[in-house]
Amino acid sequence: MIFRNILWYFAKNEIRMVVFVDMDEVLADTYGAHIERFNKRFGATLSKEQCMGGEVWQQIPEHRETLWQHYFEPGFFRDLRPLPDSREVLEEIASRHQVYIASAAMQFPDSLKEKHEWLDEHFPFIHWRNRILCGDKHILRGDVLIDDRSHNLEKFQGRSILFTSPHNIHTTGFERAEDWQDIRSKLL
Repeated sequence: MIFRNILWYFAKNEIRMVVFVDMDEVLADTYGAHIERFNKRFGATLSKEQCMGGEVWQQIPEHRETLWQHYFEPGFFRDLRPLPDSREVLEEIASRHQVYIASAAMQFPDSLKEKHEWLDEHFPFIHWRNRILCGDKHILRGDVLIDDRSHNLEKFQGRSILFTSPHNIHTTGFERAEDWQDIRSKLL
């Protein structure tokens, strides 16, 4: 009888996970934005394929400072493109689980405001109360963290999912998601 009551309870009251999702290179194409700005500024033809396995600046080390300055340019974070399928899949996940956007936003002066505006436009179903724009993600406690940076996943006490980005294709030791369809299959 007790077992049947427990099954009934779980069937009626779905257990919701707490899922943290990074923004840059998980929801937003920051990597591609660096390449686009660089190509436009220098009339170059740099591609993501040429940068696989590292940071953009590693292909053009003489322009490292130029690429770093992109973060300080007004509109950089506001104008990012959402990654394919991110909105649809995250909206579906948010309908079943408690979702928080957890993104570093304190290092660059315009990023905090621009990230809020970007989320309002592209992910309006994520309420402002579910946005953690922070400096350090090691404080996060929940069930799942999806991030493209292994240093953010290392200390997370729940399920860590490394979202594939050109810079992390050689990173090992974490469960990996290749794209948002892969995230769908893992969490839904």
